[in-house]
Amino acid sequence: MTGLSLTNVKKSYGETQVLQGIDLDIKQGEFIVFVGPSGCGKSTLLRMIAGLEDITSGEVCIEGARVNELPAAMRGIAMVFQTYALYPHMTVYDNMAFAMRIAKESKDAIHERVMEAARMLQLEPYLDRLPKALSGGQRQRVAIGRAIVRQPKVFLFDEPLSNLDAALRVQTRIEIANLKEALTETTMIYVTHDQVEAMTLADRIVVLSAGRIEQVGTPLELYTDPANVFVAQFIGSPAMNISKARMEKAGETSLVTAESGLNIEVPVCSEESLAGTELQLGIRPEDFLVAEPADALMSGKVLFVESLGEVTLLHVKVEGHDEAVVAKLPGILDFHKGEKIYLKAEPEKIHLFNREGVSLKHL
Repeated sequence: MTGLSLTNVKKSYGETQVLQGIDLDIKQGEFIVFVGPSGCGKSTLLRMIAGLEDITSGEVCIEGARVNELPAAMRGIAMVFQTYALYPHMTVYDNMAFAMRIAKESKDAIHERVMEAARMLQLEPYLDRLPKALSGGQRQRVAIGRAIVRQPKVFLFDEPLSNLDAALRVQTRIEIANLKEALTETTMIYVTHDQVEAMTLADRIVVLSAGRIEQVGTPLELYTDPANVFVAQFIGSPAMNISKARMEKAGETSLVTAESGLNIEVPVCSEESLAGTELQLGIRPEDFLVAEPADALMSGKVLFVESLGEVTLLHVKVEGHDEAVVAKLPGILDFHKGEKIYLKAEPEKIHLFNREGVSLKHL
């Protein structure tokens, strides 16, 4: 069953078009994450679904019912914001119960739902405390609990962890993952700029850029089979390295000449008409291997070494590249600034894009 559908949804502020025709179907109970650079429209889209922004054109449906004209309070949606927005003079229990009291729910129903949410979020020891007596992570859990007790059709999360420190982000992310498992019938949409949150929480990720959807897929689909250079470089950290190449022979196994002059056979499904055309060749930093000079796809001098223990990041100046190529190699390696290094990658780990940046697999 479709929990939420967006059909050709657009948003304009005067002459400025922010969202340029969004089409998306989200299944009931699915956890969807919107990612993209600042200004791509992900928070605006979330607010339009919530009813906090008007829809310029298009249609938003929740469980099959059009909600374009419905006010936010009647859409069956609960939203968790970046800021906690708790009532400072109310206890944790009262903050979580407030919306139900306004709706004139019975005391028994209020107590049952608040206690269930508190148990789910491990807030039972803090129910009598005021927000000022809680840590940032605990306050965010209260904000999530306040949303849970409303039993919404759709949960909307707008960068809920961005104000937390690194340790609390990890802890709260685990709690949201557990919440997803507990509320299997509730659709969840989560906006973030954090790739780790997106990759670990999402059933599917929606990558947005300049008001358009670039690709929708599972985290591993976007990582292993990006539709274009934008998605390839946005998903994964450090970003995918892109260099120039040339298609010598196209087919199910294609012969490609890299910038180094090395010919490589790459298993891609592409059109024979691409033979002789210029390409963009992509390699993820973690897919590089140290090579011998005769086998190298590229070579250069080490500019900077980041020794992180489990991995070593090498920033390499390669001729013809405006930016440094980054190699992410396992373990502790003894490389130094100015040292020459040769790099290669297995053919199945190489991504090929046309001059416009579209993956050859997606043509």
